[in-house]
Amino acid sequence: MKFITILSSLSLLASAFAPAETPEEKAGRMQWFNEARFGMFIHWGVYSQAAGNWNGKPVPGAGEWIQSGGKIHAAEYREILQGQFNPVKYDPEAWVIAAKGAGMKYIVITSKHHDGFCLWDSKLTDWDVGSTPYKKDLLKPLAEACEKHGVKFCVYHSIMDWSHPDWGSKTPNNGGNAPVDATPALWRGNAANPKPDMDRFTAYLKGQLKELVDDYKPGILWFDGEWEDAWTHERGVDLYEYLRKLDPSLIINNRVDKGRDGMKGRTTDEKFKGDYGTPEQEIPATGFGEDVAWESCMTMNETWGFKTEDTQWKSNEVLIRNLIDIASKGGNYLLNVGPTGEGEIPSASLERLAAIGDWMKVNGESIHGTTASLFPNVSWDGRSTTAVADDGGTRIYVHLFSLPTDGKIILTDLVTRPDGATLLGKDTPLEISGEEGAWSIQLSPADMHPIATVIALNFPGNPIIQRPLTSQQK
Repeated sequence: MKFITILSSLSLLASAFAPAETPEEKAGRMQWFNEARFGMFIHWGVYSQAAGNWNGKPVPGAGEWIQSGGKIHAAEYREILQGQFNPVKYDPEAWVIAAKGAGMKYIVITSKHHDGFCLWDSKLTDWDVGSTPYKKDLLKPLAEACEKHGVKFCVYHSIMDWSHPDWGSKTPNNGGNAPVDATPALWRGNAANPKPDMDRFTAYLKGQLKELVDDYKPGILWFDGEWEDAWTHERGVDLYEYLRKLDPSLIINNRVDKGRDGMKGRTTDEKFKGDYGTPEQEIPATGFGEDVAWESCMTMNETWGFKTEDTQWKSNEVLIRNLIDIASKGGNYLLNVGPTGEGEIPSASLERLAAIGDWMKVNGESIHGTTASLFPNVSWDGRSTTAVADDGGTRIYVHLFSLPTDGKIILTDLVTRPDGATLLGKDTPLEISGEEGAWSIQLSPADMHPIATVIALNFPGNPIIQRPLTSQQK
């Protein structure tokens, strides 16, 4: 396999850094992301063709990790899957329409996963779609469909590369996806190279990222695979600065560097680069705090890449309530689909996207453009989000998962009386009664959506919330 690197122009630790950015400038750059709240993750590559099976037998682990799970030699993996990958049923506009219909504001697709295969025809390698029977670029038509339908196009890109002879780690560290194997991985592309050159690999990485930034103008570069020892903090800082100089509007997740706390996804030390945190398959109990951007990436079933044996689908209720929960804590929900090798999103995924979309058509304003709940704790079974109303006032959204026996919702800790309350999807005003710190709203079972019902409360200014006393104050 050929790999082309251009060390002179893409050398490590380049001297030209991105211009300094004020907090206001960063807030402007992050605005669309913080308002979006909901996006689609797409894991797709030659591993989708394998669908979790090798030589007719299922391979344990995630679908996109099949090369690692099966310890499949890089040459065999390439020869078989590159010759088979031919996604003739790929309809990028249908993918975008499905995402938009679900209320998703952006799409993040795996331009290259850990196996190193690229979904575009890179000038720096032939381990890409250009050398498959399909031959055509898979990213460009998706980017164009996103632009047509007003969805932000973004790309995932793995730093770790099992195919490249110069990736510097030979001993696998699977980042929590599988037990650590202390022996060198003879199936990797660097097995025959006695001295992998990480400077040369970094130049290759930068070269491919420059192709993506220049040709596809992604809104986000979503990194992953940074955990092995070959990738260092210094390289993370350099790559972040390099990319921000290429496109000052780029948003880059914290996996570009070494600072995240595992699957919890939070970076707390300011020396580490990254614009937002990345919890994986979990929702932080209290979010990441005010003015700290984050995004929970989660699957609809058990695996990210398509796997025929994975039929453990989450219910519509779980998915919609996950979205509400994440928004109530000030985060984004990046929900994954894993298309087949032929290029189709599984029907089970499409059904769930449509169900989320039905709920969002009525209640989307309680998610998009909102900020975290003002309540330290909610006094009802559900969650809450906050938004600036069209008249400049404040709107609090009360998400109800169930109705009390007497049908009365008590807004404990709310001092300010709402100016009005309405059920989203209905024009009829709701009656507000009670007293300061315990306003109440009466609903009937007929008002309830089986998954989540939303009440909008309007205030002319900033409502006063009574904060519970801490033990030190009592």
